[in-house]
Parts: sequence; C-alpha cells; structure tokens
Amino acid sequence: MTHRFALRVYYEDTDLAGIVYYANYLKFIERARSEWVRDLGVDQTRLKAERGIVFAVRRVEADYLLPARFDDLLEVETDLAQITPARLILDQRVLRGETVLFSARVTLVALGEAGRPVRLPTELCELAAPR
Repeated sequence: MTHRFALRVYYEDTDLAGIVYYANYLKFIERARSEWVRDLGVDQTRLKAERGIVFAVRRVEADYLLPARFDDLLEVETDLAQITPARLILDQRVLRGETVLFSARVTLVALGEAGRPVRLPTELCELAAPR
C-alpha cells in the first residue's frame, strides 16, 4: 500500500537558482518515512525509551530527475519494497502532480542502545508486511 505525504516547498528549501537544494529531498523523504512509521502505529519515541531501538538509514540510492521550485506543492510516496528481520527497503518518490521529480531506494536498519544493529521490532514487521 502506498503511503502519501504532502508538503510545500518553502523559500528556505531552495538555492540561489530558486530550485530545491538537492540535500533537501533527503529531508522530504525522511519526513515521509517518519509519518509512514507513525501511520503504521509505531511510536518511535516509546520504542527508543522502552527498548533502546532507533532506526537508521544504511543506504540511499537517489535519482534527481526534475527540479522542484519555491511554492510547489509536492507529494512523497512511500512503498515497502522488501522487509526482513534485519532491514526495511523502501521505494520513495517525490512528485509534483503526476510528475516524478526525485526517486530513491532507502535501506533502513534498527540500532540498539550500543549503536549496533539489532533485529527489527516484531511489531513493525507485522504491521508493515504486505497483507
């Protein structure tokens, strides 16, 4: 199931040319991932407080296709590509209307209190798994 997250491009998101600075796309997709996890019903603050688990980006493969500009209304689509006990792989796209401006494949892992990889929380795997 595709998760959708709407956002608007603000002046602070742009560079001198008036287009979205390339690193800000990573912020956009991060916000969308946080909302995706929240919408699944996972409370990341509680997960960290009670079990010492946080999520970290392990890998990002990104394609910058077309520029977004100041005041554009964008939508970030997030789809689960793969889930294992050790990682989540998500496909994310930033669109303006029907036009894809940016796409990325993001690999997420869970880290424990010592900063070392741990298994993904079972409840996340169950909630995220395709039905």
